[in-house]
Amino acid sequence: MLLVVLEHDRGTLGEPAREALTFGRTLAAKMGVEMHGAVIGACAAGPGPAAEEAGAHGAARVYTVEHGVLSDFGPEAWGESIAQLVSVLGPRAVLACGSERGNEVMAQAAARLDWPFVANCTDIAPPAGTGGQWTMTRIQWGGSLLEDATLAAAGTALLTCGLHTVASAPVEPAPAAPPETQAVPVDLDAELARTVVKDRVVLEAGVTLPTAPVVVGGGRGVGSAEGFAPLEELAGLLGGRVGCSRAVTNNGWRPHSDQVGQTGTRIAPEIYIASGISGAIQHWVGAMGSKHILAINIDPEANMVVKADWAVIGDLHQVIPAMNAEIRRRRDRP
Repeated sequence: MLLVVLEHDRGTLGEPAREALTFGRTLAAKMGVEMHGAVIGACAAGPGPAAEEAGAHGAARVYTVEHGVLSDFGPEAWGESIAQLVSVLGPRAVLACGSERGNEVMAQAAARLDWPFVANCTDIAPPAGTGGQWTMTRIQWGGSLLEDATLAAAGTALLTCGLHTVASAPVEPAPAAPPETQAVPVDLDAELARTVVKDRVVLEAGVTLPTAPVVVGGGRGVGSAEGFAPLEELAGLLGGRVGCSRAVTNNGWRPHSDQVGQTGTRIAPEIYIASGISGAIQHWVGAMGSKHILAINIDPEANMVVKADWAVIGDLHQVIPAMNAEIRRRRDRP
């Protein structure tokens, strides 16, 4: 059995959970086993909705873990819960998404089990037989390179798939019935609650850079802080957000929170409109999860242009205002 840890916020599955389930379907098929899910912690409306969504993404069964310590997310309590699930269920492998939370809780579980843990995999091949080695390709240096590795796991293999490695997708056709659920009791020490979330503060409402369906990025070619006004307009017309390269934040034109890249935010929009961005590897690491990329640049050999799905070779100060005008014209057309 492949057990997928389902990252959730008070019962609502996030994109990392859906990505882990999508990645897990392929891995489970390679292993020749069923994929099961695990919902750890309290759910505001009960585990039903999360389990049903997990089933829609291919989970044949969902295990639920509840305890007084698991009132909200806590890496230590979640990690100990995973360790106990492994002891009770004996899965051949446990998989989570390589988000910040996913990697943290899997590292906690690995430390408690004293087993190796391989993070941020883009491809995983199980052993051909018992006692063999797992082989995987994993992201290193923030995505700047890929590493081929092997894992000799005497017990359960502990793994995460790289964030945005796959585009999440439900099973087609949809399952006829929701998955079977099973509660698994755990014994957790009260001191594990020292790292459980106690409160939340909304720092930013609405569409955020990591979740925006459209991101309009600007680089050094924008020229100034004022030069971002047309990009802001385009993002507003398309229901997206503005991002930028590190050169822009270094120049003080935009805050660091807008930076896309290895040392900034990783994005996965439906389309990334990269304007005046050369496409250095550090920026590409943050943008490569985009479903589609449109590059606007005067240099046809720029790295971002070469890697983009579409490119406009021209001055962004002319191209973007023209795009804005055309979008407004089409919206105003009877």
